[in-house]
Amino acid sequence: MASIVAARGLRKRYGDLEAVRGLDFDVEEGRCFAFLGPNGAGKSTTIRMICCQSPISGGSLTVFGIPAHPHAVRIKQQMGVVAQEDYLDRELTVEENLVLHGRFYGLSGREARERGQELLTFMQLYAKRQNRVKELSGGMRRRLVIARGLIGRPRLLVLDEPTTGLDPQARLLVWTRLNELRQSGVTLIVTTHYMEEAARLADHIVVMDHGRILEAGSPADLVERIAGREAVEVWGLEETVVAEQIGNLGRVQARGDSLAVLTDSAEAVVSRLLAGALKPERMQVRPASLEDVFLLLTGKDLRE
Repeated sequence: MASIVAARGLRKRYGDLEAVRGLDFDVEEGRCFAFLGPNGAGKSTTIRMICCQSPISGGSLTVFGIPAHPHAVRIKQQMGVVAQEDYLDRELTVEENLVLHGRFYGLSGREARERGQELLTFMQLYAKRQNRVKELSGGMRRRLVIARGLIGRPRLLVLDEPTTGLDPQARLLVWTRLNELRQSGVTLIVTTHYMEEAARLADHIVVMDHGRILEAGSPADLVERIAGREAVEVWGLEETVVAEQIGNLGRVQARGDSLAVLTDSAEAVVSRLLAGALKPERMQVRPASLEDVFLLLTGKDLRE
């Protein structure tokens, strides 16, 4: 499958700070590619380079087979961007915001209105088309920003934290619409802190930290390869005690007031814990998840 974005040894420096340190990745056409990582990992910097908003400092980056920064206009004409900030005009109506953006893409007034109404229906905002943006809820504004990113019929849609601030119903709607776009052939690049979002949307995930790629693969591959099949949550025991008791049956990591034992055999772990003199307050068995992968690779300490 053809690569719509290709990076080789991609670097970005800000003075003495190297924010992105030699990334190699390919985004295949018609797929959803997700960047995961804690704050400061280099995700947003990488996105800005892909969107031709910031020149690269080293290596190579092509989008649609075109070198990124020297040909920014050609690339942006084929791309839609959904940034964290909405940059909507609060005094214009919902429909007027879309028409204005459509004109930037060279659409006539009529074409922009027709395309805008189509997208408002798609994002379940048509009933609000004559409302001023300042009258919308935060979730509605987020859905409007996604509609705006689609106004030019992009081949590639880049979304930075697409469902931040949305309630569960609105988030589910956005996930459904993004999957429909992918099935129609639109390539998606997503950054997110929602592990469920990445698991639902992404065909391929890159986990970043400190400007480097730590691991990459499909959601299922990452979970099985790094975290294992299952997790046993344990309350009321010390990490070192549990690690000694289970031996080589799994990996133990503190998770606030509990411990997570990541394993391919939860039954064996539970049996080992109950066979000793240990008395856990509570245990819970669940499937391993992307959140387990994320915490194992990047640590559990809070990043500001």
